[in-house]
Parts: sequence; C-alpha cells; structure tokens
Amino acid sequence: MVRSVHRQRQRPPPPATATARMPLAGVDFTSAPRPRKPITVALADGLERGPDGAPVVSVARIEAFASFEAWEAWLRTPGPWVAAFDFPFAFARAFVAAQAWPLEGPDAWAAITAHVAALSRPELVARCRAWCDARPAGGKFAHRACDATAGSSASMKWVNPPVALMLHAGAPRLLRAGLTLPGLHERGTDPARIALEGYPGLPARAVLGRTPYKSDDPKHRQDPSRRAARERLVAALEAGAAPFGLRVDFGTWRLPCVEEPGADRLDAVLCLVQAAWAWSRRGANWGLPVREDRVEGWIVGA
Repeated sequence: MVRSVHRQRQRPPPPATATARMPLAGVDFTSAPRPRKPITVALADGLERGPDGAPVVSVARIEAFASFEAWEAWLRTPGPWVAAFDFPFAFARAFVAAQAWPLEGPDAWAAITAHVAALSRPELVARCRAWCDARPAGGKFAHRACDATAGSSASMKWVNPPVALMLHAGAPRLLRAGLTLPGLHERGTDPARIALEGYPGLPARAVLGRTPYKSDDPKHRQDPSRRAARERLVAALEAGAAPFGLRVDFGTWRLPCVEEPGADRLDAVLCLVQAAWAWSRRGANWGLPVREDRVEGWIVGA
C-alpha cells in the first residue's frame, strides 16, 4: 500500500501576547481522571531567554483536573496557547485500514476520530484484540512510523500502558474543543489553540536510559532509586542537558516534581518542554516532518 502523505500547509502562527510570549502547556493525561490520579497540566507564560541567551521555560504553575468536565473547560480557555499532550492522537495506518475507516480526504483524522468516539471502550478493545489475535508473536501490534524514533508504545495497546484507552478518551475531546492539530486537523479549527502530541518518555530516556523514574504502585512510593532518577532528570532539565536544548526553571515546583512517585507533575513538565520546542519552530512546521502522515500524525521531537 502506498502511504498517503501531504505537504503541510504553512500558516502563520497565532498572534502572541503583547510581549511576544506565547503561553505554553504540557499535559500528563489519564483515561480515568480522579482525585488520586488527575489530569495534570504544567503551564508557562512563554519561552524566555536566559542571561546567556539560551532559551528558558519557567514553570508558572501546575494544575490538576480530577474530572473530564473540568479538563474540557480548560481546553476551551481562549488562546493563544500551545500545548503538548501525553497521549496518542491517532492509530497506525494499517490498523485504520483494517477497520474500514477513511484513509483519504481533506480531514481524514477528524473522520477517523469520530468513528473512534462512536465506539465504547469494550468495543475498541475488542477490535484491538482481534487485530492482535490474527497475528504472530513478535508482530502483534500495528505501530506508527513515529514509534520507532520516539520509543513509544503502539497506540492500539490497551494494557501496559493502556494508550488505546487514552486515545479513545483524549482525541475526541480535542476534536470537540475545536483545537488546531498541525498536520492532522486544521479545517474549521481555532488557530489560536494549538495541540501537539507529546511523549515524556522521549526526553526522559535520553537522560536516564531505561532507568525507571516513576511508579503508581504503592510499594514503590518510597523507592530511593526512582527518586534519585527523578532528581537526575530534573537537574538535567535545569541545566539544559536534556533533549530540545531548553533549560527549565522549576521555581517552587522543583521539590514536588522530585518527590511525587508517579511523576505526573514531572511528565507534564516534560511535555511543556516539547510544547516550547515546537513553538520555537513554529515557522518550520512546528518541528514536525514536512511530509507527515495525515492519518498517523507525529510525536513532537521524534
């Protein structure tokens, strides 16, 4: 099958604030938000320059949303702003084709996402399971092109991690909120609210390798090795030694990011860094491939 890819239409970036600083956000997502595991959003007032001229993103605040209703209200916050979200926006082209969902058209992503939204979670899992059951060991999952370079899980995985459920919960809400998704969804959208797919594992692994730095399992809450890994990651971000060439000023959020065992705040900051990096490349297709697959999308920085 020949991939259908299209050269992205270049549009001017949305107007920034009077000081030419764009509000930025990084979103650590969950498919089942609740008080003990909320959707976590790290926010910055813009990308600044340090005394040495290096770019710096300062964490202004970190907010937690314990329900989809509260988070969707935040999505409707008037722009301009740019955010990177930690969930897959799309499935692999091969999986989409097997579902007989549309692969062509001026806004295939919106049509596919509407099909996804019409399914219940069990129905989506059943489709993913049927795909895997028909394939041999070692080739069960359909991967997107960006998975290889980002090191991310296939977006059709429903356990460990349940990213298919995150897609099911997140992508339709981006569609309903009218956000612009560069390369995927730009027709009839709000150009002042930009949504990009982030993945905190990309910068984290560049610093830590495969060393674990988080866990939601209560038995690991006081794990000193994971805390030490979070400290290393925070220090690398502060020094600009992590990918994307940005320094992070955590301010009062440094200790909460180091101490939190599940690293929801830290993952939100990692996505914030990806949003800042994309904003700095807004004139170069937001740092995305020029010939991005408009069905699969792409992870920022991959």
